[in-house]
Amino acid sequence: MSDNLSRQGMRPAFRRWRAGRPFWGGLLLALGGAEILLTEKVSLKVAMHIGMQGMTGYLLPVLMMLLGLLILFSPSQRLFYSIVGVLCTLGSWLTSNLGGFFVGLLLGVVGSCLTFGWLPDQEPRSERRRRKREAKSATQTELQHQA
Repeated sequence: MSDNLSRQGMRPAFRRWRAGRPFWGGLLLALGGAEILLTEKVSLKVAMHIGMQGMTGYLLPVLMMLLGLLILFSPSQRLFYSIVGVLCTLGSWLTSNLGGFFVGLLLGVVGSCLTFGWLPDQEPRSERRRRKREAKSATQTELQHQA
């Protein structure tokens, strides 16, 4: 029974942690980098032999994963991280099998855009819905009193 209570306590704590940062944007950017990294076909030995051009195929996805984690754990610098993340993602189109066959490219761009558009001081949707309902009911009662 105490195990059930600890799970109930962990879920709200995770939700509070997740609400204070651009969670989905950082997660998608990190997953996009991981997907691109997994679709690399060239072994690291061959990439080292080719030189810096071959290394960018590994460098950009690793940087995307790092930026995704930085967005999750340091959300105060999210604008810089998201801009660098979208640039790395678009660069992976040329260096890493068309951005991981467009899947990693799409995940990285969407994650960076979600992060860039995230507002930290925005109130939860449920609170906004409640205020809209109250305003709507107040205008309806006001119209009924006028009629």
